[in-house]
Amino acid sequence: MQTSAPSRHLPIRKDWLAATQEPALEPDRPIIDPHHHLWDRPGNRYLLHDLIEDLGSGHNIRATVFLECREMYRAEGPPELRSLGETTFVAGVAAMSESGKYGSARACAGIIGNVDFRIGSRAKGILEQHVVASGGRFRGIRNGATWHADPNLRVFTSGAGEGLYLDRSWREGFAALAPLNLSFEAWMFHSQLGDLIDLTRAFPETKIVLNHIGGALGVGPYTDKRKEVFAEWSTQISKLGGLGMPSLSGFEMGRQDSAPSSEQLAQAWRPYLDTCIAAFGPDRSMFESNFPVDKGMCSYANLWNAFKRVAENYSQDEKNALFHNTALKFYRLW
Repeated sequence: MQTSAPSRHLPIRKDWLAATQEPALEPDRPIIDPHHHLWDRPGNRYLLHDLIEDLGSGHNIRATVFLECREMYRAEGPPELRSLGETTFVAGVAAMSESGKYGSARACAGIIGNVDFRIGSRAKGILEQHVVASGGRFRGIRNGATWHADPNLRVFTSGAGEGLYLDRSWREGFAALAPLNLSFEAWMFHSQLGDLIDLTRAFPETKIVLNHIGGALGVGPYTDKRKEVFAEWSTQISKLGGLGMPSLSGFEMGRQDSAPSSEQLAQAWRPYLDTCIAAFGPDRSMFESNFPVDKGMCSYANLWNAFKRVAENYSQDEKNALFHNTALKFYRLW
């Protein structure tokens, strides 16, 4: 029997989300959202006004960091320069936010872009162009490496093939990050974390953020194997968030009759988040929204309430680090 391939993201249902949206817990606590996207895709638009609507949901969002999503690339020119279109697009959004017309939050105060490091040593000059194009907001690069042999997971893969972070030419490009004081955002499945460990040992001076808690899978060959995956994943781990992708993580809360409450989210996510915080410490961990991807499962207000519930037993200094200070220092926002 054949089944249809899973969709990459759940659709955003605003009425479904609004029906269970909660008032913000600890509304004065400062937050930096270190991971969100902007895009304009058929039937799926999330631009500045959509982001501002979420930032205004009651939490004290001080600033955000944009993560590359292959949006607004240049239509013409050398392929290795087309990603500069995304950086200039986001820099424009950041300039709009800095005007103060859209509230006090500094949207896209930091920008993470994309340069395909497989071009090797030529990456350095292109990284420098991104820094200039960003108006000084550029903070690093993400190259997604998600890959798996199982065809059921193909929709979630980056298209780069197996072992991207081990590729010699790719590493020649990666080597340009540290001298430019730029960071790297790693995105792979939990089954590939060994590649990242090898990369960090080869480049100990490069700052690396592991996106979406290391891609702990709950679909395809890992369906109904959450305990086994957790045991394997929990031995390796860093960056918090991205758990609202049910088609990838296996959480089914996005398919309920009503949107999940923050209590339900916190209960489901706590084992993963607590494991990350214990492994790396609050000063190297960050809560992220991953919006609009995670908006298919929960509202912005409930998501941050869930994180606050997870953090309720931590000290005030640890909370400050998790919600604000770690991102502030890491991305050098001001």
